[in-house]
Amino acid sequence: MTPTMVAIMQPYFLPYAGYFRLFAASDLFVIYDCVRFPRRGWVHRNRLHAASGEERWLTLPLEKGSRNTLIRDLRFPANAGQVLADRLRQFPLDAKDGDGIEPILSALREVEGSPLDYIERLLERTVAYCGLPWNVVRSSSLNVPPEVRGQDRILEVVRRLGARSYVNASGGRNLYDPRAFADAGIELRFLPDYAGPHVSILTRILHEDRSVLTREMLLPHG
Repeated sequence: MTPTMVAIMQPYFLPYAGYFRLFAASDLFVIYDCVRFPRRGWVHRNRLHAASGEERWLTLPLEKGSRNTLIRDLRFPANAGQVLADRLRQFPLDAKDGDGIEPILSALREVEGSPLDYIERLLERTVAYCGLPWNVVRSSSLNVPPEVRGQDRILEVVRRLGARSYVNASGGRNLYDPRAFADAGIELRFLPDYAGPHVSILTRILHEDRSVLTREMLLPHG
């Protein structure tokens, strides 16, 4: 089935709740994995509350690679499971019986496949927990030529999927030229500004009611 509304985002590690609004607003979510890994971004790290209440970084262990490594080509070192287990000990991550959080925590602790596989699994289980649709494709499967970059790359991804509209978070307004989208016959839409906290979704799942998060993610988009 050809999608109508497409969202495209890099795969983030336990991102904030506003990220998940794109799953609700689109009928196909594209994991943007065919671009260079941003070493200071949110693909492989996030901040969680330690037992002391202080926010600390949780960073996934990655093999060293060149500065041009693509997200899809990231790899875990052989001891990644043990390293991650050691790093997780500083965070209180106990789930209450019957709260539905355990599948997310299991995915967090189980280092299997590539970092992209791992992050996608976490996203999928979080989406399921929040009752959102999971219709996902990786951009690397579309074989867009590497020389196509920036806005043109986004447009080409949308074209190859046959979609008519592209939706992005409100922060994307400064990244895209509406005229270029109009010339390509693609409607450019943005979510309204996100007013919630920019903490990791895991922090909120551990401390807030599921229905609160779901209502927040299902807010209408503009």
